[in-house]
Amino acid sequence: MTVTARRMFELLEPICLVTYFAEECNEELAALGHRTYWDGYFASRAAPLGRVPAEVVDAAFYSFAPGETARHIPSAWATIPPEASFAARERGSAASVRRILRAELAGSPGLERAADLATKAAAGAPVNGRVMFAGMRSMPVPADPVARLWHSATMLREHRGDGHVAALLGERIGSTEAHVLSALDMGIHPPESFGRVHHLPPERLAAVMDGLRERGLVDADGWFTDAGRATKARIEARTDELAAPPYAALTPAELDELVAELEPITATLVAAGSQ
Repeated sequence: MTVTARRMFELLEPICLVTYFAEECNEELAALGHRTYWDGYFASRAAPLGRVPAEVVDAAFYSFAPGETARHIPSAWATIPPEASFAARERGSAASVRRILRAELAGSPGLERAADLATKAAAGAPVNGRVMFAGMRSMPVPADPVARLWHSATMLREHRGDGHVAALLGERIGSTEAHVLSALDMGIHPPESFGRVHHLPPERLAAVMDGLRERGLVDADGWFTDAGRATKARIEARTDELAAPPYAALTPAELDELVAELEPITATLVAAGSQ
């Protein structure tokens, strides 16, 4: 099932990425009164958790440097209810998917079938230890097929993300360290220039790189060592393994059907850069 999990990640991720790359979601969140992109991001993504403190959101998201979450939570909810932010996120994301796919795909029986099967997979997955996934699963599933496809893809993305955090913890890799390893895996050098970390204080980045060198994961020039590359490979393999349970809810024939229906949808979104 790990091969299935990786293939489904490849097919579903572009559906989720419209939330971050297209404009409709940003416009919906700004219309609510969120001052910045990051206010809207934190408020809408964390909304399924309820009005929890910044420490809880930071722990669940895992991927942000100390203090970043607290700049947005709980202030982003001061005048805008979490449920309103979530609804705007879903509404804008579905609008982006619909615009990119155009009527031919967005209104097709294949998309509706993909939405149904992805929802079945997400609804059948265990929630134990999956905080972000559990939050998403508590939200109402939209009736509209396009919104339902985005919603189910996002549920499965959060399920995978929770497992990825567990894999990182198992390898004793912190949030900033994870971004450095991802940058190197993508061929970005120096890894400190990666967009997710380049804004952090230089002394923090230097400390992170020193720690990775001490553990033998990067060399003196900031490139992967063999041990670092093997660590990254273990994390990805474990993430795929932990992402597999939802797809056990589908029969082999349903899995084949889901892949077939998603392929033209994903290809269209990828061609548009999910924008």
